[in-house]
Amino acid sequence: MAPPVGLSRATFAKLSPHPYLLANLEPSDDDVPPARSNGRAPDEVRPTTINLSSLSHPHGSSLVRMGDTTVICGVRGETLLTRDIPNYRASNTDSELHEYDLLVPNIELATGSAPQFLPGGPPSTLAQTLSTRIYSLLHGSNILQPDDLRIWHTRPSERLTTDDDNMDEDDEHSDSQSGEAYVAAYWVLYIDIFFISFDGNPFDAAWAATLAALRDTKIPTARYDPDRGLILCTRKDPKLLNITGMPVACTAVVFTGKETDRPSDGKFWLLVDPDRLEESLCDESLTIVVDCQGGSVNILSISKHGGVVLTPKLLRSEGLLNWANQRWKGVVTAITSD
Repeated sequence: MAPPVGLSRATFAKLSPHPYLLANLEPSDDDVPPARSNGRAPDEVRPTTINLSSLSHPHGSSLVRMGDTTVICGVRGETLLTRDIPNYRASNTDSELHEYDLLVPNIELATGSAPQFLPGGPPSTLAQTLSTRIYSLLHGSNILQPDDLRIWHTRPSERLTTDDDNMDEDDEHSDSQSGEAYVAAYWVLYIDIFFISFDGNPFDAAWAATLAALRDTKIPTARYDPDRGLILCTRKDPKLLNITGMPVACTAVVFTGKETDRPSDGKFWLLVDPDRLEESLCDESLTIVVDCQGGSVNILSISKHGGVVLTPKLLRSEGLLNWANQRWKGVVTAITSD
């Protein structure tokens, strides 16, 4: 008699994903806790590991792994003379990062990182959307200060010419004025984010890689040479960027159990840090960006995509904030312990 052959959890999840996930989240036995197809609890995130300075050529880099989602981020600085900025205004000291496009994120989903990413095609809609979201959060969180990217130059002292007949003894000691400092150029940070492996929740991983790489970035010492009209850099005494915050993104998807024969009676489940299979089964997602430095939860942004389940009341619930707080602690610990 042939021995019984069992199917693995992953096989059941692929053969009948909706019913299998619903059966795990709402088990018939009350003693069995709710679980997902991958075995995690609904509020359980995948382990996060972060390595800094993984690349040798950029000014800063990081490698982030959340489960089977793996991202590499490299930050490379290039100088931009103010005379080459069409809309440059010396009096603009508030919105330089945005108006002069000093932060340039770019995301690439590598061929082979997931089945849907084929070689030879143009940038996907997902890659462009992620780049836009990273760009918006870079400016909205204010973690970078414009002064870190300014390259200053001091004009040489100018000799004041006066009429010899009217010059007195005091004028002989005050015939020069001190140099005036002005911004001659800026550093432009090119933030390249490369997905090696894609298994869901790309925004959280991409932002964690961006934050870690920026904290690792060291800008070379630079000065403006007016005689040659260019910027001269030295590798001596590079300067770390002054990152003023630690915002972390926490994403969850809403599973309603539709497309199954078993009615869920209006129930829904929030699945934190979804993988690629769970994202394909859900049509509503929520991303909260928080900074919990100082012991308080500071919400930087809340974005919801698709669906009608999540109401303003649910978005303000303490449960979501607790999940985001735990996510923040895990990512910050992974960044600072490297």
